[in-house]
Amino acid sequence: MKTQKILITGGAGFIGSNFIPYFLQKNKSVDIINLDKLTYAGNLQNLQEVEKSDRYEFYEGDICDDILLNEIFIANDITGIIHFAAESHVDNSISGPSAFIKTNIRGTFSLLEAARKNWLSKEQTPNPFVSSRRFLHVSTDEVFGSLGQDGFFTEESPYRPNSPYSASKASSDFLVRSYHHTYGLNTLISNCSNNYGPKQHGEKLIPTIIRKALNKEPIPIYGDGKNVRDWLYVMDHCAALSLIYQKGQPGESYVIGGNNECSNIHIAKEVCQILDEEMPLSIGSYSNLITFVKDRPGHDFRYAIDASKVENILDWKSETNFSEGLRKTIKWYINRLEL
Repeated sequence: MKTQKILITGGAGFIGSNFIPYFLQKNKSVDIINLDKLTYAGNLQNLQEVEKSDRYEFYEGDICDDILLNEIFIANDITGIIHFAAESHVDNSISGPSAFIKTNIRGTFSLLEAARKNWLSKEQTPNPFVSSRRFLHVSTDEVFGSLGQDGFFTEESPYRPNSPYSASKASSDFLVRSYHHTYGLNTLISNCSNNYGPKQHGEKLIPTIIRKALNKEPIPIYGDGKNVRDWLYVMDHCAALSLIYQKGQPGESYVIGGNNECSNIHIAKEVCQILDEEMPLSIGSYSNLITFVKDRPGHDFRYAIDASKVENILDWKSETNFSEGLRKTIKWYINRLEL
């Protein structure tokens, strides 16, 4: 069987650095080329388990660099793309949206153009040799906006982004869709709920709660803490992405959720309860550090996913119990002092 050469973008980030070791272990006829700019959110230490593998190669660079992308395609005969690279922190998109427009929109466009130019004939149709080459775009459920008390996002949900971050991801989704319908590029889109697990950058909610608690600092919770998210353990997400990349239908999108709806205040209290057991304070509970702060602009109230499509068609389901996954995550941060 011919070795597949798959370009992973943003592979030093949270989800990508969990996905690469998983995908290499599951697929012995795959080589991975990891392209990452190594911004503040990228950490090569998260890929130590694969850095010496002869099936893994790392390039430091920007997905907006068209010349570099073309060089990578030609040098490695890229047969697939799994696109994680993105600016992803909503707060940062509010204070500095330009980086999100560049990376999430311009960067996705550059990747699509590299794939089109290298995989399609001059007539803009797939050559028989490259028709199986595919582009999986990893996106977010935030493109669908905010839910009320009831209902779920599905693949048919209208796009209603409410932050510069989600708007930039929505734009990138539309670009990917257009390259399938206009050029016949073999594309797939996934939209996932909030991920949690080892290797996540400290700016995100759960790592922030852990870090603040262990440093005995106030744990900031926006508004009244009642905003709800569906939490997906990162390794369950990796399993879903692997199935989508290998078995998904060209041009289709798939929403992925963990079926774990929790309010932010519930998350904070559960993290504190686990920390009380793992690293108890001499007096009192970590939960006494929880502090409510001014809500951020445009804060979506609730996200929830109906993952029936990926469950029924691709035979995937979220395997990790939320409390178990949360405990694994907390122990990872404690052991590595990612505080």
